[in-house]
Amino acid sequence: MNQLRNMSFIDLFAGIGGFRIALEKFGANCVFSSEKDKYAKITYEANFGDIPAGDITKIKSEDIPPHDILCAGFPCQPFSISGKQKGFEDSRGTLFFEIARIVKYHRPKMLFLENVANLRRHKDGKTIDNMIKILKDLEYNVFTEILNASDFGVPQSRKRLYFVCFRKELGIMNFSFPKPTLEDIALEDILLPDSETEKYIIDRDDIYMKDITINDRKLKPIRIGTINKGGQGERIYSPKGHAITLSAHGGGPGAKTGAYLVNNKVRKLAPRECALAQGFPPDFKIPVSDSQAWKQFGNSVAVPVLIKILEKVSKYNLKTSSLKTSIEAVS
Repeated sequence: MNQLRNMSFIDLFAGIGGFRIALEKFGANCVFSSEKDKYAKITYEANFGDIPAGDITKIKSEDIPPHDILCAGFPCQPFSISGKQKGFEDSRGTLFFEIARIVKYHRPKMLFLENVANLRRHKDGKTIDNMIKILKDLEYNVFTEILNASDFGVPQSRKRLYFVCFRKELGIMNFSFPKPTLEDIALEDILLPDSETEKYIIDRDDIYMKDITINDRKLKPIRIGTINKGGQGERIYSPKGHAITLSAHGGGPGAKTGAYLVNNKVRKLAPRECALAQGFPPDFKIPVSDSQAWKQFGNSVAVPVLIKILEKVSKYNLKTSSLKTSIEAVS
């Protein structure tokens, strides 16, 4: 039985709506969204018909509608390996406290959060321990797990840390994250025709390919070559494997998507291919420039992983306890 049907949710740090796609698949209703990037808001509106509110730090808790579920892929830069890893010392790291502020006021039944896998190791685990303590002090049972999109039918290696948190009074003391489905999928399954990807070809004299032939498909990136010295954005992969982790940042000729040998041409992934590598539906609208689209999909979530987690969540009865009013929550 789907216990998520007709439940309300808010979509914080909404990006282009990956969480919303997953939750709406289960019949949940979005009652509020927030995103401050103007280009992400354009994509969000094009696909969902409403414009997210702006910077969450400037929105009062009482101006956010009551909701059953709070979801947020909160900004990961302070905790990622490629960042400076200042965490709470970084102003972006404090955005977790914006979530805590809203949770304290509204006390939703469930929290569904996502961040980079490195958050678990940041500051020798002290950062995540502090986060979990805050959520437990707010009366939530907290469950976390690192899952790789490659294990769930997505042709992209993308390890992320997921939080599923239930309000303690619901009595949900145990939660098991989904087991890998290990579906046979490779990047070659989602590639566009050559006629649609010519402008993404990388034509350089310093491309070096390994003297190997890849025949077997693997559920991970398969490196087969190098551009220049092989730094970030300078590694070439086979479409028989998976894409590397899509990123909103990074340089090099394969910046943000990685470089791949497709039909004897080395190229980046097109934005539509990035959408498919994140598990977005084929009809998802991309109304922005390639540069913005690469950034948006690099910042987004692997939708099929969210769906698999929600399949587990949907079996729990979240409707046994009515929401407390905001006045009760604050007092």
